[in-house]
Amino acid sequence: MNPQSQFCPNSACPARGQVGQDNIVVHSRKGQRYTCKQCGKTFSARTGTAVYRVHKPLAMVVQVLTLLAYGLDERTVSSWHQRAGQHGERMHEYLVQVPRDLGQVQADELRVKTQRGIVWVAMALQVSTRLWLGGVLSARRDYTLVKTLMQKVRACALRAPLLVCTDGFSAYARAIRAAFRDPLRRGHIGRPRLRVWEQLFIAQVVKQYAQRHVVGILRRIVQGSAAQIDALVQHSQGGGSINTAYIERLNATFRARLTTLVRRTRALARHTATLVHALYWMGTVYNFCTDHPSLRVRHTGRGLKWLSRTPAMAAGLTDHRWTITELLLFRVPLPRWSPPKRRGRPSARTKQLIAQWCT
Repeated sequence: MNPQSQFCPNSACPARGQVGQDNIVVHSRKGQRYTCKQCGKTFSARTGTAVYRVHKPLAMVVQVLTLLAYGLDERTVSSWHQRAGQHGERMHEYLVQVPRDLGQVQADELRVKTQRGIVWVAMALQVSTRLWLGGVLSARRDYTLVKTLMQKVRACALRAPLLVCTDGFSAYARAIRAAFRDPLRRGHIGRPRLRVWEQLFIAQVVKQYAQRHVVGILRRIVQGSAAQIDALVQHSQGGGSINTAYIERLNATFRARLTTLVRRTRALARHTATLVHALYWMGTVYNFCTDHPSLRVRHTGRGLKWLSRTPAMAAGLTDHRWTITELLLFRVPLPRWSPPKRRGRPSARTKQLIAQWCT
């Protein structure tokens, strides 16, 4: 920092705009701020520049503006965003939607404004690892919305003790029971009867409002015993009681990073497909590229005291924090090859291929 090259930007200061008068001193090197000895006002090194009050890294701002200066069109950015979202959704289905012991899952919905009306975004989170389990969109906040979300959670769940905590929306209990069912086969002819998991527990947190302020919280056990639910809560979050604080904190993270989710914004999404792509790209970056402060563990070796972890690292999906480049260059394997259906008996060559690649 060079105070001699700075001038006071205060319009009421007699020394305003004058350089090299020894009236500017360094106020904070960490905050990049100066002080004018004449008027006593402090100001940022970016005051009066194009990046003043731009709360982003300077390298990012320079890179974006350079691309715009060389002809990068907003339609190109939109196309890249769409492709990244589709890639993130494929990665999510391949890496995250794998059965594992979830312990406790929390789910919630977001009300989002678009240029064509209101849509609802429902998301789910594994509490112990903070892993984002997926999200779905719908024009209505109804049973279909939460049922589709619970089907995504079911794809990530191993048949083990599972606690699902939600808000007081009445459709959740029915949707959860419908998603977590298995056929009960008894050797009879016909469609087998579906039975809800025996170790499935459901709890709801109902907030009571008065003049738009929370005045009370009602914790309601929908399915399971209080002792079993308390044991799952202690195991998954290390203490506390039934709550939806973790998914609400995740909602705040998504609102902060995705402008279309902000309650009062002018950056409204035009199409729900655009919102889906943005949601999955944001969720994939959150899972694999974002260190979570609450997931850090004590480092056993020399040097660092704490070892930072991402939700994907905590869930055992990877052993390191991914970069955005690594995320974009990841290749999702194709599903296994299946022989084409043809009339007649398969040839010897087809049998050989089936024995080699389908077993």
